[in-house]
Amino acid sequence: MKLKFIEEKIFNVLMILATLIVFAFFASIIGTIVQKGFPSLTWDMVTKLPGGGFYVGKEGGILNAIAGSLMIVLGSTALGLAISIPVVFYINVYLRKKSKLAYLTRLTFDVLFGVPSIVYGAFGFTIMIFFGLKTSLLGGIIVITLLIIPIFVRSMDEVAKSVPKDLLDATYSLGATKLEAVRVVLRQIAPGIATATLLSVGRAIGDAAGVMFTAGFTDNIPSSLSQPAATLPLSVFFQLSSPIPEVRERAYAAALLLTIIVLILSITGRLIMNRFSKNRIS
Repeated sequence: MKLKFIEEKIFNVLMILATLIVFAFFASIIGTIVQKGFPSLTWDMVTKLPGGGFYVGKEGGILNAIAGSLMIVLGSTALGLAISIPVVFYINVYLRKKSKLAYLTRLTFDVLFGVPSIVYGAFGFTIMIFFGLKTSLLGGIIVITLLIIPIFVRSMDEVAKSVPKDLLDATYSLGATKLEAVRVVLRQIAPGIATATLLSVGRAIGDAAGVMFTAGFTDNIPSSLSQPAATLPLSVFFQLSSPIPEVRERAYAAALLLTIIVLILSITGRLIMNRFSKNRIS
């Protein structure tokens, strides 16, 4: 009995240490970005396009990267939702719970979930070369869509699997069709869809490897899908590799802005899940 008590104490200490280590790394990263980036984060930097000497420390901003990131994220999120939601409903409503097709579908998206973003970028680049396409906003949207679809599907699928079977049986017993049952499930997993969307946006806006191959980079805001688009991660990458201290400080400022956006999305997703999960039928 005493041995078990000692083991419990040891593992409690190990868990606390692990938590403190993770928190220390997080605080270190945030502290470094804030310390080096906050002094350079000005209104001009957020609202202006890069000037003629921006990359040598002169005037200008990163509005092109902010606008490009938002365009890619909004386009890929809309496209990803349009593809992912029908898949989730099909494997949870139209297929049997122990269907082999449903199992293979989940396994496939589990594998895709772990594929590095640079692999998606290389795949998209290969397809673009095959069709003779240049780096563009459309290429960035397509690759980021492929990147976030597994996040959408697996996140929403886990919520959909928790919908009580009795709820669906009661719906069918009232004479409802499967399409009408989808509406019932949709109400139950709405918080999960919102959370998955915010998590996917956070992943999409922070990706650099995928868009490097497909979206390219430009100092202008794209006016069509065929034009290249800059993104915040690539802006950080290019400026941080500069030998000029002022440019590197701007890179940290862009990284700080990107971190703030991702933190807001993550916190908002958690709040939405906590707020609406209590209204679900369990």
